[in-house]
Amino acid sequence: MKLMDVAELVKQPPDVTENPYRKSVKEASIGKQIPAPEEDSACQFFFDLNEKQGRKRSSTGRDNKSSHPKQPRKLPQPPGPCWFCLASPEVEKHLVVNIGTHCYLALAKGGLSDDHVLILPIGHYQSVVELSAEVVEEVEQYKATLRRFFKSQGKRCVLFERNYKSHHLQLQVIPVPLSRCATDDIKDAFITQAQEQQIELLEIPEHSDIKQIAQPGAAYFYVELDTGEKLFHRIKKNFPLQFGREVLASEAILNIPDKSDWRQCQISKEEEETLARRFRKDFEPFDFTLGD
Repeated sequence: MKLMDVAELVKQPPDVTENPYRKSVKEASIGKQIPAPEEDSACQFFFDLNEKQGRKRSSTGRDNKSSHPKQPRKLPQPPGPCWFCLASPEVEKHLVVNIGTHCYLALAKGGLSDDHVLILPIGHYQSVVELSAEVVEEVEQYKATLRRFFKSQGKRCVLFERNYKSHHLQLQVIPVPLSRCATDDIKDAFITQAQEQQIELLEIPEHSDIKQIAQPGAAYFYVELDTGEKLFHRIKKNFPLQFGREVLASEAILNIPDKSDWRQCQISKEEEETLARRFRKDFEPFDFTLGD
């Protein structure tokens, strides 16, 4: 409930009916000689997560005169140090290449290529499934912008998320030169290597949302191709942590098998800073955060 928008929490279904227990409450109050409060029969009450525990407010959104001013909703907080919360001292800020309202872009440490980037929420969210509506909207905006950006460079991008043994959402965005292979080749490579490792990677409907398939807290892996096609695997037990990188680094796609493990691809901080400056400059004409 803490992750839901207030508008969703107070939304009433079309078949809502009067509370059948109100009469009993009033009668009990009368029996105890305690006057029951006046209630509008058409009014529903809900807990307001922005107020102190136990406070209630009307579905009209109006509080009584004695209520405190509405406080802004707090972002989810990590249980401990987090390498990807933007406000965290652990973040390697020299890798950050763009900052939006709810999300930011950063170069991947030990990336498969010089322009391998991550889309990350500024606040602490573990997976796409847990994102609030406004964060999802900006994630989609970043995805569409990166597709245009890489297309201008003669590349298509592949996006994947591994919500397994990770604490902060990381959407990996890897560009693949159009000359290397077609989208169908990338799709086939993921399916083939999944079958070889006995991973059930299923294609999900084109316009479906991961939130419709996975529940918050559920472990999963999913791939999104430049065509919008999505492949999904529900993780039930052990899952190879480098699976996404291994497929993309394979001979069928980027043909850089020695880069399948990010720890083998690390470069100096100076080199990372140079790559970040270059990406910022190249990305600037596509940067929607600058406004008109």
